[in-house]
Amino acid sequence: MENQPDRVTLTGLRAHGYHGVLAAERRDGQEFVVDVVCELDMSTAGRTDDLADTVDYAALASAVISDIVGDPVQLIETLAERIARTCLAAQPVLAVEVTVHKPAAPIPVPFDDVAVTVRRSASR
Repeated sequence: MENQPDRVTLTGLRAHGYHGVLAAERRDGQEFVVDVVCELDMSTAGRTDDLADTVDYAALASAVISDIVGDPVQLIETLAERIARTCLAAQPVLAVEVTVHKPAAPIPVPFDDVAVTVRRSASR
């Protein structure tokens, strides 16, 4: 049986962003919710008890929020890519799965959520 990777998960990161295709979305903005699952080897951190040997999830959460409130994009797929790049830049993250939720998307029928998920790996 193959070993599962170690993971750090951030769930429900929320911020007001101005992403969307419609002019009203870019003018008024809305809340976006992001989940991030980072894969990394935490064995060294487990032995050393040193934050320098793992991902600083508080710093990563702040960086993801900066991505959400940053320059507007039309598609949440583009926002997910931006966040994935941010996560992969956080050493020692090897792979990441990012889900961007847009619970107030302009959809003319009742719904609970719209989300896109991307999975990206580092080229290290």
